[in-house]
Amino acid sequence: MSTNKLDQLYRSVIMDHYKNPRNKGVLSDNNVTIDMNNPTCGDVIHLTLQVEDGVVQDAKFEGEGCSISMASASMMTQLVKGKKTEDAVKYAHLFSDMMLGKDVDDSVDLGDIEALSGVAKFPARIKCATLAWKALEKGVGNESEE
Repeated sequence: MSTNKLDQLYRSVIMDHYKNPRNKGVLSDNNVTIDMNNPTCGDVIHLTLQVEDGVVQDAKFEGEGCSISMASASMMTQLVKGKKTEDAVKYAHLFSDMMLGKDVDDSVDLGDIEALSGVAKFPARIKCATLAWKALEKGVGNESEE
């Protein structure tokens, strides 16, 4: 597939997650709540997680921000549901590496998240893409070390 068509596909995936976010809302039975913001551009995320026995049972988010920030949160919540907290943190580190333009393990299925790989070309947007992931790390990072 040509680079231009791939870029168009990625843009459409990002816009789909932005316009039709998955897992938008607040969990009433959450046991992890994280609020973070990106003061540079004003993005805000409120992440709620239900974590039981070291597994992210459910994840929801609310927030305001650009299409990249909100799409990334939607994609992240989809990916981490049902994952062990240590695996969720590994995905967060993998995502961070991808945003920094580092090579990532091709054997790992990133699903829709791969659509955000092009953000690495725009340093000012990296914080937008990583905000939800940083919230996830803050929320489950310590738990995955227990």
